[in-house]
Amino acid sequence: MRLQGKVALVTGGSQGIGRAVAAAYAREGATVIVTARHLERLEAAAAEIQKGGGNVVPLRADVADRQQVQQLAGEIKRRFDGLHVLVNNASLLGPRVPILEYPEEDWEAVVAVNLHGPFFVIKACLPLMIPTGGGSIMNVSSGVGRIGKPRWGAYAASKFALEGLTQLLAAELLPFHIRVNAVNPGGTRTGMRAAAYPEEDPLTLPTPEQITPVFVYLASDESRDVTGQSLEARDFLGR
Repeated sequence: MRLQGKVALVTGGSQGIGRAVAAAYAREGATVIVTARHLERLEAAAAEIQKGGGNVVPLRADVADRQQVQQLAGEIKRRFDGLHVLVNNASLLGPRVPILEYPEEDWEAVVAVNLHGPFFVIKACLPLMIPTGGGSIMNVSSGVGRIGKPRWGAYAASKFALEGLTQLLAAELLPFHIRVNAVNPGGTRTGMRAAAYPEEDPLTLPTPEQITPVFVYLASDESRDVTGQSLEARDFLGR
């Protein structure tokens, strides 16, 4: 098992890509903590993953709430010796409208989850990761976080910022042997994708389970020299 002995935290772990990554980590031997805002969905996802024999711990938290994130980190510290892997997956899409029509409250909500959330989680979790002697942080980005497109508003802006956060953290954390990379899942068969492209046939897209190989690779020791990169999940399909 490629992740035996590792403790991993996956945000937005109750559905979609987060849930699939958590299940893949559990299959590879990791102890996985999943967090999301809705406890019922979170517990259901954890129970489903555990049917396969994985060790999954559901802990509710809203990543946009710094107090809840601090409480989450405190609970992880209480239960485990440390944290080795962090996947910042929780995201909000927001409205698909031109900037001139973009509601300010939606802008603030999307940026709070997509940018402030990863910052809060990383800052709270680094004291748990540094003592382990190394680790891996993955920030789930987007193609529109690299090339701006119309009507993507706060989602695109927040993902551009997340790419920048990834690069600066990769440099800052080199002395601690903690690598930081961004992952673009590409078009994936999720509820968020369906909301963004309601006319698209979801059967033309890979499932969340099919794009997990890049996340397993980055969590494993095989990627010990990979940091500060923006990787495409589709480049790892079938591995």
